[in-house]
Amino acid sequence: MWNLQGKKALVTGGTKGIGLAIAKEFLELGAEVLVVARTTESIKGKVKNSANLFTMDGDVTDATFRKSLIDRVTLNWGKLDVLVNNVGTNIRKKFVEYTEEEYRKLFEVNLFSMVEISRLSHALLKKSNDASVINIASVAGSFDVQTGPPYGMTKAAIIQLTKHLAAEWAIDNIRVNCVSPWYIETPLTEAVLAQPERLKKILERTPLNRVGKPEEVANLVTYLAMDKASYITGQNIMVDGGLSVKGL
Repeated sequence: MWNLQGKKALVTGGTKGIGLAIAKEFLELGAEVLVVARTTESIKGKVKNSANLFTMDGDVTDATFRKSLIDRVTLNWGKLDVLVNNVGTNIRKKFVEYTEEEYRKLFEVNLFSMVEISRLSHALLKKSNDASVINIASVAGSFDVQTGPPYGMTKAAIIQLTKHLAAEWAIDNIRVNCVSPWYIETPLTEAVLAQPERLKKILERTPLNRVGKPEEVANLVTYLAMDKASYITGQNIMVDGGLSVKGL
């Protein structure tokens, strides 16, 4: 059956946009879901099957919080079946306009937090004996799509790490895959999509001639979390409306 019944899932950045859509679909399919964000109050009332929803407020760039997060998963579940590294942010500028502090912030949020959460989660994922890690990257990790250099750099690193971990963790029955969206209707892209000329250029590069919806990314993530995807690992799958095949 197509479900996540009994699965224990951790979703970072799960209170809005793609992360919220993932958490909602996981819950609807029977998973127990721990959502992590700086503030999780907003997710309450937005999901069905809320009895299986757990939340934890905190900053994933903080080492002490990351340890507390893993301690909670260990205490409550004793294992982890699904890890979704979704948290991310962006600052759009020209390359020479970034400060060192801004670069560090983007690397801390987008890359280093997921690296450390993945590392700390390994023992819990191993106990699942059939675990799935899904990293949310971006087409910006493969192409120049004018999102700003540090954003693209962090997403490219996530894609490469996905491949390494898929090979290294396969012996522990842990699958690791990456999902790379193009423009999706989320708070992160709202300001860009509100610019008529920018939106026009985006649609011209997208064969399906529209931006995506968070649920369209969540559908793929959910499949990768299922046992049905048991022979898929090390992949970077683009949810891009055809951008990657049309060319730039």
